[in-house]
Amino acid sequence: MSASTGTLKALRQFSSCDIGDALVKLKVPNGGFLTGLRMFSPEYRAGQSKIFGPAHTVRMVDAADKSAPKPKQHFADSIAHGSVVFVSQPKGYTSACWGGLMSTRAQKLGAAGVVIDGRFRDVNEHRDLEIGLFARDCSILGSNTFTRSSEINVPVAYEIDELSEGSTIVIQPGDIILGDADGVVATPVSLIDECLRLCQERAEIDRKTLECLEAGDPMGPTIERLRK
Repeated sequence: MSASTGTLKALRQFSSCDIGDALVKLKVPNGGFLTGLRMFSPEYRAGQSKIFGPAHTVRMVDAADKSAPKPKQHFADSIAHGSVVFVSQPKGYTSACWGGLMSTRAQKLGAAGVVIDGRFRDVNEHRDLEIGLFARDCSILGSNTFTRSSEINVPVAYEIDELSEGSTIVIQPGDIILGDADGVVATPVSLIDECLRLCQERAEIDRKTLECLEAGDPMGPTIERLRK
């Protein structure tokens, strides 16, 4: 299933906060919020920069794992134009699984951004490229002898740091990833239309609320009246 170009263009105008609120109403675990991820590039959790696009997933495994599949090509060469590269690194590694050379290749192929469920390195190289990159943390160590790529465009589980109803969110290839200074949110493709509708409804309510507050109206009664 895929969303229409018009729907995606409209949804892109909203923030991670807007989409998260909508997904909570749609009962998506944790509102699709991938807690623990931070914007590292092009700035550190600042500015109006945003990444948006369908997830292109890469699953990493321990470098010593001989039983896991191996991709037919380097995973950085498989990136689809307009996609957000979503790399799932095994837990517990202090090494990076992504670096400046990979961002150079991803940008050349037209990637919309990069999300690392794990660590990356070469912070300033990514910023020089002005590529949108989000990760749990960074490292000085490369992936060699630590991890390797295994599968591309398969479902990957993201562990939520601050546990709510569920402890994981499953990222499916093609899920819509949006990341901005506030954080990263994943929207299942099947819910895109409903998510957009709720975002648009809430945006109009927020517009009216802001007008009232700027006019000096009290917060409590205004919210009670407009957010029934």
